Amino acid sequence: MKYTDVLIAAAIFTIIILIIVPLNTVLLDFFLIINITLAIMVLLMTLFTKEALEFSVFPPLLLVLTLFRLSLNISSTRLILGNDGEAGAVIRTFGSFVIGSNLAVGVVVFLIIIIVQFIVITKGAERVAEVAARFTLDAMPGKQMSIDADLNAGQINELQAKERRMKIQHEADFYGSMDGASKFVKGDAIVGLLIVVINMVGGIIIGIVSSGMEMEDVISRYTLASVGDGLVSQIPALMISTATGIMVTRAASEHNLGRDISSQMTAQPALLIIAAGTVLALGFIPGLPTFQIILLALFIGGLGLVLRSQQLQKNAAKQAQDAETVQQQSDRDKTPNQQDSVASLLHIDLIELELGYGLIPLADPAQNGDLSERISVIRRQFASDFGLIIPGIRLHDNVLLQTNTYCLKIRGEEVAKGEVMPDSLMAMHPENLEDHPFEGVAAVEPSFGLPALWINVRDREKAELYGYTLIDPASVIATHLTEVLKRYGHELIDRQQVKDLITFLNESQPVLVEETIPKLFSMGELQKVLTGLLRETIPIRDIGTIVETMAEHAQNTRKPEQLVEFVRQRLRRSISRRFIEGEHARVITVDPQLEQTILEKLRQTDQGSFVALAPEQIQKLLVSLKTALEDSLSMGIQPIVLTSPAVRPHFKKLSEQLAPDLTVLSYNEVESHIEIKAERMVSIQI
Repeated sequence: MKYTDVLIAAAIFTIIILIIVPLNTVLLDFFLIINITLAIMVLLMTLFTKEALEFSVFPPLLLVLTLFRLSLNISSTRLILGNDGEAGAVIRTFGSFVIGSNLAVGVVVFLIIIIVQFIVITKGAERVAEVAARFTLDAMPGKQMSIDADLNAGQINELQAKERRMKIQHEADFYGSMDGASKFVKGDAIVGLLIVVINMVGGIIIGIVSSGMEMEDVISRYTLASVGDGLVSQIPALMISTATGIMVTRAASEHNLGRDISSQMTAQPALLIIAAGTVLALGFIPGLPTFQIILLALFIGGLGLVLRSQQLQKNAAKQAQDAETVQQQSDRDKTPNQQDSVASLLHIDLIELELGYGLIPLADPAQNGDLSERISVIRRQFASDFGLIIPGIRLHDNVLLQTNTYCLKIRGEEVAKGEVMPDSLMAMHPENLEDHPFEGVAAVEPSFGLPALWINVRDREKAELYGYTLIDPASVIATHLTEVLKRYGHELIDRQQVKDLITFLNESQPVLVEETIPKLFSMGELQKVLTGLLRETIPIRDIGTIVETMAEHAQNTRKPEQLVEFVRQRLRRSISRRFIEGEHARVITVDPQLEQTILEKLRQTDQGSFVALAPEQIQKLLVSLKTALEDSLSMGIQPIVLTSPAVRPHFKKLSEQLAPDLTVLSYNEVESHIEIKAERMVSIQI
């Protein structure tokens, strides 16, 4: 046991003894000075702490100090009532200082001090402690979840998470303890007031009955002693109550209270100058003390001007430093070594969106352009829908493009292009655009190739009245970008993304990852399967099911094409929900004889499989498919081709010559509860 522990225990035991053992005036004066000193130390500690937990011992210390103060009250009462009002030099001096030559004024001043202590300081500190305790406890679950999220995301380690959890627990314990400790402060204020009344009334009665002094002398002596005793106890109590209020209202900060007040109150010198002018204006009101007002205004205004000058000097120095940094960076950029210069030429942006000069306002936030924000939304939506994280899209201007033209590039190569009119609206009508009641420029919607019309913004209401669908230029570009990402999304997934997906899966299913990657399949083989799924816009969010299906068929095949088909069949619920609306599917089927022919003509090579149909047979197949697609579209049906599982991937390859985005499903990829209705059939004469 340390000697400090023994001293603390002895001090608490001594406080309890003081309640019982009588003290002489010398010891009482000594303990009263100790009480005042401790109160000053506690108040200073609260002023110089940066956050509440730095003074976490405050609640039990508050209880000990309250008990100490009450024990001194009892000892002083014993001396006042039993020693003819003589309770030592400290009490006599405090009483004389307040009462002075006028007993009534002194008593009133003392009562005001008591009221301020009880109603303002103590009551406020108690209420703030209650609210702080309640909100701290209510916020604990959210803080715990935030720590768990940071831990799962890898932003903090287990030790840091443990430390943060302990801090939250300590905060809850501290504010809960402060809520209870504030009740002691309130009770101490009430008891202090009662003791003063008891000393005053009891002392006067005892003095009249036993001392034989004159009534005026008795009242003066015992009132002086009672008020002095009350002040000696209430002034430390006032300090402790103030410290309590400061502690429970103190927010966590990097600096102490004095530093925060000075820095924040003087952060805006212009406000001090305005305040000085306002105070100076008060000096012109007749009857107010002009000299004092002018003196105060000059002080505040001078302080504001000095701080303003310092602020300007700091800003100028910072600008000079920034300019020097930029110049140094520019000098370094102007003289790069040859290796860095060559390496920079090898960099290729994965995705680029180039804008003509006239479209720059669409991407400039300063001109209310929100294209960059829309691109961020597209990336989040793509990750949510397909499970693929689209890398950052480089957005920049290109002086070689026409004014209102934009260009989409993947890996440095152009994949799509379009033109929009930035100050107009694109109008589309479900029936026709030939008989429109307003002026416009004919155009083609770039995403789906539909006829459209660029109209003036002032014709918006008229166009909506006639049933036109209106699209702003930024939305046209964003929609086109979305469709391009869907079509070429399979080209965007690389080994690093596959590794990130496996790392994410390992957190929830470590056994599956351990058994499959890389024991059964390499990262490259998994990448090929994911690419095959994305090529036909099949989401890969359920990476666990994909890897598990590959593991189940590892003994049968390692060919990516076949693994893709097995995974598609396992994902039939997701596929059915994505491509089929409702419980009925109106589809285009493939003639069984044509399916048999495709299987017979199937050839396997080291590079994969292909169907060795004669050119005239392929031509007939495409003509039949085109007719079926046109009939379906004329009936308002989104074309879906349904084939047997063995034929599906090969028919999809054949159909890409005519309709690259055509949905081709197998019977095993449609859920059993969906009713299938064949509207058309693809067949050829063999």
